[in-house]
Amino acid sequence: MNIRTLYIVIPLIVLAGCGGVDPAPPDAHGEEAGHDAHVPFTDAQIAAAALSLETAGPATLRETLPVYGSIVPNAERVRQVTARFPGQARTVSKQTGSSVRAGETLATIESNESLQVYAVVAPLSGVITARNINPGEQTGDAALFTVADLSTVWVELALFPRDVPRVKAGQSVRITSADAGLEGDGRVVYVAPFGSASNQTVIARVLIDNTTRQWSPGLYVTAHVTLGESTVPLTVAAAALQTLDGASVVFVRTAAGFEPRPVRTGRADGRFIEVLDGLVAGDVYAARNSFIVKAELGKGSAAHAD
Repeated sequence: MNIRTLYIVIPLIVLAGCGGVDPAPPDAHGEEAGHDAHVPFTDAQIAAAALSLETAGPATLRETLPVYGSIVPNAERVRQVTARFPGQARTVSKQTGSSVRAGETLATIESNESLQVYAVVAPLSGVITARNINPGEQTGDAALFTVADLSTVWVELALFPRDVPRVKAGQSVRITSADAGLEGDGRVVYVAPFGSASNQTVIARVLIDNTTRQWSPGLYVTAHVTLGESTVPLTVAAAALQTLDGASVVFVRTAAGFEPRPVRTGRADGRFIEVLDGLVAGDVYAARNSFIVKAELGKGSAAHAD
């Protein structure tokens, strides 16, 4: 994108009877100078301020539907473990919360009929979420253990009736937890064919990767279901946009420091903002924590004013 600079020539006003009046010199510390200022930052200062540097360029903007939900275990990866034959528990080697591997022994049972001791093993790798047997107790039809593979979890979203037609299996979803500082991506795998009479909502399930075990069942989250996507040629991260003297600016890194560039913006999706004018592709700018650069610019202006 070629950026054109417009130069406006203001004619000198001559007051009748008073002779020529020299135009007032520009205020070196005023608002106009503020936009031309540069804020010097060394690499060490950038690291200390946790500033992230991004490059202006194309991005895909998403039209999304915000909904709320909660993390629950993936029921397809939960197993109830029972005794093969009634008997007495000789040993119980795992506790609630223990991690287990598929085929690992959880307990040994002495059969009431054969008096042979056999092992009760984990049917899959995961975590013991319930234990209902102790050494010396008799087994029956009830489950001895519950094992859950938490490498994937479900996000159960509560959809209002008006939103149900807009959500379908296969749509991508962005999951965030502001309290825990977590973000992740998943896909809709199921939309319930019926609603809940108690709260008049329909459940949609999102499958999300949890190999790092960061998503704990019971956690409340916010989800943004992608309804549509469009690619735009020039964008910046939403965190980069700041307001200076009533104008929207992005702090672009130059050899002299960060320069506030006024920009004209277009569409936005919460992650990226379309830039219609003021930047060119390839400009390196302050994204995360860009408000720190603005604060430093303000300090400089205040020091000059004193």
